[in-house]
Amino acid sequence: MKKLSIILFLGIIMVLLFTACNNNNNSTSNSNDESSEKQSTDADNEEKITLRIAWWGEQTRHEYTNKVIEMYEEQNPNVSIEPEYASWDDYWTKLAPQAASNQLPDIVQMDLIYLSQYSNSNQLADLTPYIGNELNVDNIADNVVAGGKLNDGLYGFNLGTVAMSWDYDPAILEEIGVNSIPDNWTWDDYLEIAEKAKDAGYYIDGGLWEDPFRYYLRSNGARLFAEDGSGLGYSDDQLFVDYWEMSKELIDMGAVQSPDEIAQQAGPEDSALVKGKAAGVFEWATMFIGTQKVVGRPMELSPPPGPNVDKGLYLKPSMFFSVSENSEHKKAAADFINFFVNDIEANKLILGDRGVPASSKVKEALMDHVSESQGKVFEYMSWVEQNSSTMGTPDPKSSGQVIEALVNIADQINYGEITPTEGAKKFRTEAESILGN
Repeated sequence: MKKLSIILFLGIIMVLLFTACNNNNNSTSNSNDESSEKQSTDADNEEKITLRIAWWGEQTRHEYTNKVIEMYEEQNPNVSIEPEYASWDDYWTKLAPQAASNQLPDIVQMDLIYLSQYSNSNQLADLTPYIGNELNVDNIADNVVAGGKLNDGLYGFNLGTVAMSWDYDPAILEEIGVNSIPDNWTWDDYLEIAEKAKDAGYYIDGGLWEDPFRYYLRSNGARLFAEDGSGLGYSDDQLFVDYWEMSKELIDMGAVQSPDEIAQQAGPEDSALVKGKAAGVFEWATMFIGTQKVVGRPMELSPPPGPNVDKGLYLKPSMFFSVSENSEHKKAAADFINFFVNDIEANKLILGDRGVPASSKVKEALMDHVSESQGKVFEYMSWVEQNSSTMGTPDPKSSGQVIEALVNIADQINYGEITPTEGAKKFRTEAESILGN
């Protein structure tokens, strides 16, 4: 009995020890499971985000934009970006039904002429809360950022800027007796150079057109459109008369090509400038790069004639990135836009394709990576940033029809079918009818 008691006691001890060890192992196992579960939960806390982005352009733009997207995804592994791109016409055809069904991509490339339309229909998010947070504007001029403002909100972030310039062949100017464009030159100086060009058998340029007319109005304290889009932005029709009288005078004196000669040009290669018969051309500064390439001779840029150049010049947004109001990831979308605009390595791929970079730091970093003509444009646009005025409200929705009317009436004036005074009255009547409707 004594032996049996000892055996039973030892058996009980062994059972207790086994149970204790088993409980300890279970505890350790449970602890490991909890740790594993916690690690898995922590990993899932970095939200996986998918953004859609849409843009228009040609194949080269598609290729480098996809590379920029890949760069961003490598630095932000929790973000996946799905690209959607098309040609200009196909892009807007596709975007309209997406907007109607509130299915716009998170990030939308937006043009100035459509910004009002999409923002007024509550399709675009106000980016103001992201300025200074996700969107770094430390190296971007205020009047560059302001290009995307409507009313009290910011509905497009400027990807690049352009401005009006007079691009010229210095060799031809020197040949006609003009060693350089005078600082703060005026329209009187321009007409004197035109006279010298004509006397030497050259043209001054391709002639005046509607975009320099906008500049001319602004330099005289007016605008083409009223800020609220309800009518024209100038009340004195003499401004219209003076500008288009100058245009007709240049044609009559033979200092620019006749309307018939211009109409017969099949492309830029047929222009008087390319053929070495004209001294310069009014155009948007970013066009200088292509002009220089086609001309094949050293070219330079100058501001348009004054006075009041700083009032006349403005930084026109080449295009924007907007964030759709229906996006569930607005902060992430804003962060990608910031990367696109401010990251230097990304911009070594972009190389100013979407306009002269908004960031002064990016412009400076790219100077060793762009062509000589691009460098001249960058320098000119940096000067314009310091010598320009705020663009103001983007054009109203029906602006395209107004511009078409302006072009038609200007042609009638240049052909001598109506006088500039008659043209001024006709344009006001047609423009205010369009804008009123």
